[in-house]
Amino acid sequence: MMNHTLFSSADRIPLPKQIARHIAMQIDNDELQQGQILLSINEFSARYKVARDTVEKAYKELKAAGYIISVRNKGYFVSGKANVRKKILLIFNKLSSYKKEVYYGFLETVGDKAAVDLQVHHYNAGLLKEIISSTAGNYHHYVLMPHFDKKEPKKKILDIIREIPADKLLLLDKKVPELKGVKTVYQDFKKDIYEALLSANDLLKKYKAITIVFPSDSNHPVEIISGIEEYCHTSKKKFQVVHEVNGMQLVRGTVYIFITEKDMAEIIKQVKHTALKPGADMGIISFNETVLKELLDITVITTDFEQMGKTAAELLLNNTIAQVRNPFRMIRRASL
Repeated sequence: MMNHTLFSSADRIPLPKQIARHIAMQIDNDELQQGQILLSINEFSARYKVARDTVEKAYKELKAAGYIISVRNKGYFVSGKANVRKKILLIFNKLSSYKKEVYYGFLETVGDKAAVDLQVHHYNAGLLKEIISSTAGNYHHYVLMPHFDKKEPKKKILDIIREIPADKLLLLDKKVPELKGVKTVYQDFKKDIYEALLSANDLLKKYKAITIVFPSDSNHPVEIISGIEEYCHTSKKKFQVVHEVNGMQLVRGTVYIFITEKDMAEIIKQVKHTALKPGADMGIISFNETVLKELLDITVITTDFEQMGKTAAELLLNNTIAQVRNPFRMIRRASL
């Protein structure tokens, strides 16, 4: 049953299309059955307080798509599902080369079985709320990256995410423990970084300390810091967190781990003015693979972003409720 506030002229999507999409989704979800009669144009107009010609345009669009038929002197009837393809909305936290890998991995796997749209919330919970409100009833599934500004209250974020029905939601890249029974493809940031460093003990044994450069304004998961700290405790190495590279003194026997490419580049420039040799006197590790890091021979720790997209698509296509940890690895290069 549609409520009286479902359609809004303030929405960026034209009213006729809002109405048509909502009715089409009800038919796709079997909420409206084949042969069922719809409200007449006048009844719909009066009940939902929208103009008669607006309803007429919506019904015309549904007829053109094959969702409904009109019978002279009897009204409009559901004719069946015109398009069995799922409609999926991906909501990323930001656009980047890594997100591009996720996106194309997802598209490759769904193929022609789904129509996929993409929006970005830019770590802003309020913007996410707008996206959810403006697309209500338009999609079978929502795929959300739940990374937000750390200043956002957790309860506010959870309340907004819960506006998406659990059976329509898939969380991507990060697990949210408070949301039970939700499909999830995630990185276990603390465990992933710990295990990646552990796998490189043979390279790390020549170093006495690890410093992570973690900008204070970063929205990266703080569990990354915890994983590195745990590894240092296990391997009896000194551990330090630095929030900016300006004024940072490079120390022999230390491995530097970088969250951002910008900070990594600054340190590489500094190294050129010292006698330190990466991979021997000091180590450099960066998060997430890029062509630049490959060319510079920089050791990288990274999740498999393409596989993340593929796994998410498989869960949706098969309607499988599961929480899948995404593969994580270290790419060894001369900088370590």
